[in-house]
Amino acid sequence: MPDLTPVTGTAERRPGEPKTSAARARFDTIYTEIRNRICLLRYPPGHALAETELATEFGVSRTPVRRVLHRLEYEGLVESRHGVGTIVTRMDLQRLREIDALRMRLSELIGDLSPTARHPEDTLHMRALLHRCRAIRDRIDLEEFGRINIAVHEELSKAIGNQALREMNDHLFFQTARVWLQFLPMTNWREEIDAFCGEITDLAAAMELNDLSTLGHIRRNAISMSRVRMQRYFSG
Repeated sequence: MPDLTPVTGTAERRPGEPKTSAARARFDTIYTEIRNRICLLRYPPGHALAETELATEFGVSRTPVRRVLHRLEYEGLVESRHGVGTIVTRMDLQRLREIDALRMRLSELIGDLSPTARHPEDTLHMRALLHRCRAIRDRIDLEEFGRINIAVHEELSKAIGNQALREMNDHLFFQTARVWLQFLPMTNWREEIDAFCGEITDLAAAMELNDLSTLGHIRRNAISMSRVRMQRYFSG
């Protein structure tokens, strides 16, 4: 039986955005939780998601759960199979490379398309994530790595003022986050943690200076370097 402790809450409402209805807030909560469970491999590839069980867990009817699963299917995280149900999808390396190539290009636009200024508390949040990252250098903790990775992405996402760019960036990130988590046990754990800590350190420094253009380039370079290391790990 998987651990069903909530992963995160709903996404933070951005300044100027209208308040959401109770139904929308409930949808967002369920969507975020199931999506993050998939990305943290609580629901691994091939896992079947039962509408009835999820509805019971979240205390709702099957209708909002079905809507959440439809959205996750649109985003490529699950697929509906006739006679089987809703299954968490798999991703091959070629697809991963294609998505990462696009993510790198999009990262370069973060500082160009209506960036949102960062504040001192944002830097503090990033430094807290750096502390958490350093804490797992000497112990393999895949879920904590995944949680930190999602949290770093969410901090970066707050700097993107262009809604279309933010939505596409989010969409692609959550497609790939779980794939890298699957590969981590086959890599040099300390090397990966050191690289991630280095990225977070650079991001925190850029946020402190409110250098929004640099934020995107730091993320772009981190994606590129992680894929180079992956090729090295798996080429022998």
